[in-house]
This record gives sequence, structure tokens and C-alpha cells, in this order.
Amino acid sequence: MNKSTSRIQQVYQQLHDWLEDTQAHEIRSVVELIEQAKAYAVAAEQIPAQKLQQFMANLKYDLSDFYQQYQADIKHSLYLEVLNESLWASLSQITDRSQVEWSELMDDFQHQDGYHVGDYVGFGQLQCQNCQHNISYYHASVVAECIACGGKDFYRLSLTP
Repeated sequence: MNKSTSRIQQVYQQLHDWLEDTQAHEIRSVVELIEQAKAYAVAAEQIPAQKLQQFMANLKYDLSDFYQQYQADIKHSLYLEVLNESLWASLSQITDRSQVEWSELMDDFQHQDGYHVGDYVGFGQLQCQNCQHNISYYHASVVAECIACGGKDFYRLSLTP
């Protein structure tokens, strides 16, 4: 278990380092690109100051538009969603399940008739009341319809420590 925990922490740290590195270099790259474009335009000396300002404004607009589209793509990225869920799943493997059960107990009291589509659920497994299909949740999420039968009502299964 200790080796598994260490490996998960190592992978998480590598992912964290990679994201920080990407963020730092991405910002620098955009700034460097703008400065380089400015230097080329000034060096050419064929462009009047007004056209240079218009060119720079257009370039900044294009880069801003690209950045916004990039951010929108990230929100809908299946790859990043799978990466996020697998990270949560890995963290769930090292979680003290008895502690999770205690924290989820109050929620279970509030949902004595079960969980329904649109309810919030924490960590755990829900079982469809129609087809008994199990759905795992590794972080706080909104309950969605059963992917097997479209059922809308679920029971929460207790975790085995």
C-alpha cells in the first residue's frame, strides 16, 4: 500500500509540475511573440505608426480570441475530463473509506428514499433502482441518469473499508 501511495503521489506531483510549467511557458511565449512581432514591424520601417498600431491591435485581438476558444475547448475536452476522473479515482484508492462513510452518513439520512437525478452526491457508488447498474462517484457531483437504462432513482451503496 505504501508503494502504491508513493507512486500515486509521484504521478500527481509530476502532473502538477507539468501544469505549472505549461502555464508559465505559455504566458511567456505569447508575450515573446508579441514583442517579436513588434520588433519585426519596427525594423521594417515601411509601416506607418498608425498601421503599426492597427496591426498590433489586430494581433492582440486574434491572440485573445484564440485564447478564449482554447479555454472553451478545455472545458469540453473529453481527454481532460477522463484525466480528471482518473486522478480522482486514484486518490479514492488511498482514502480512508471509513472516514468517508462517516462524512456521507448525514447525506444518507437526508436521502432515505434514495438519490434522484439532479441531487448532489459525494464520494461513493450509487445503484440504479431499475436495473441495479452501479455508478461510481469520486468527488461531489450531480446525479445523472443511469447510463444503462435511463433510470432516475438510485440507492447509495456503502463503501467497504
